[in-house]
Amino acid sequence: MLSLRNSLSLGLAILSTVHAQTVWDVTVGGPNGETVYSPTNINAQPGDQVVFHFNPKNHTVTQSSFAEPCGKIEGGFDSGFNPVTVGATDHPTFNFTVQDTNPVWVYCRQGAGTAASHCGMGMVFAVNPGADGSNNSFANFQAKALAEGAALSSSAAASSTVASTSSASTTYTAAYGNATIPPPPTIVTVTDTITLDGTTWTTTYGSYPGSPAPTPGSVTGTVHKVVVGGANLTFDPPFVSALPRDTIVFEFHQKNHSATQSSFEAPCVHADGGFNSGFNPVADNATTFPTFNVTVNDTAPVWVYCMQTTGGSHCGKGMVFAVNPVETSGRSFEAFQSLAEKLNGTAAASGSGSPSASGSSPSSTSQDSGALGLKAQGTLGLAAVSLVLGSLL
Repeated sequence: MLSLRNSLSLGLAILSTVHAQTVWDVTVGGPNGETVYSPTNINAQPGDQVVFHFNPKNHTVTQSSFAEPCGKIEGGFDSGFNPVTVGATDHPTFNFTVQDTNPVWVYCRQGAGTAASHCGMGMVFAVNPGADGSNNSFANFQAKALAEGAALSSSAAASSTVASTSSASTTYTAAYGNATIPPPPTIVTVTDTITLDGTTWTTTYGSYPGSPAPTPGSVTGTVHKVVVGGANLTFDPPFVSALPRDTIVFEFHQKNHSATQSSFEAPCVHADGGFNSGFNPVADNATTFPTFNVTVNDTAPVWVYCMQTTGGSHCGKGMVFAVNPVETSGRSFEAFQSLAEKLNGTAAASGSGSPSASGSSPSSTSQDSGALGLKAQGTLGLAAVSLVLGSLL
């Protein structure tokens, strides 16, 4: 039978070996969409909890290996994509319980296999990496990820060079007028596995520099409200970043406007097969406003304009809109708007070879709703549901 002194000694010995659980908070992405984990690595004990907090824009927490930092390991954990808009106050989390003191390697699989790979940009994280200077240090792990990204970028650049060489004599100009425009992006076909709300499927899509992976944020998607017209000739906001299954709701305010799909090359011309809300006249004293909805199916850019020409081309005055423009490219929203003003503005009105703002005589029709889908060159089409007659003020 143990004495009281021996019992106390044994109890203290047991307590001294019990580790107090630690919660490690790790942010995934920066507040403006930066491709970072912060902190980049931790030293944790078995039983510790790692809580990943997702920031904008759309990242994952995916387990990899030191040998292949940008590839998911068999049986490894994966948070799936967690899209967060800039300025959002609600940030999803993903928890991981540390099982032992062995290293755990993590990466973001956004843009996997492309030059836009977040992992290839160095977006990796580690639990219990080797000490600085050792073979399996965090610095070496990140260096391997960056090397993979450099190889992907080099491959994409080589493909672009081949494409440029094969069309060296080609000058990219607008579909009408005399404006020179940036060349279309080089699209690379990517196959990726997507997990959403417990469902996993494989998708194949066209990816290009600056474009996100077409990963739905939720089954129902997010609603993006866009006010058309009102006090000014604008779409408000002028552009949005949207994910598959999101809905764009165009809400028409005072005067008489449309939401008509065009293309970057011809910003004020109704694109063949593109959607067209038709004209939606709204009185100055109106309290209810008509709407036109579209559902996003991928993340390729879509270009939109108002086809009203009474009193001058609305499109030529800069009344345009975009979904998922690549703001870091020559085909940004600002470039699209500038091209519309140049081709269909006051200066262009007296020139020759410029079609009217309504393009190739689009009919005055209104389509209630539809779905945006990826086409071969990254343009978006919409299936019409119903038509109603519209009119000019």
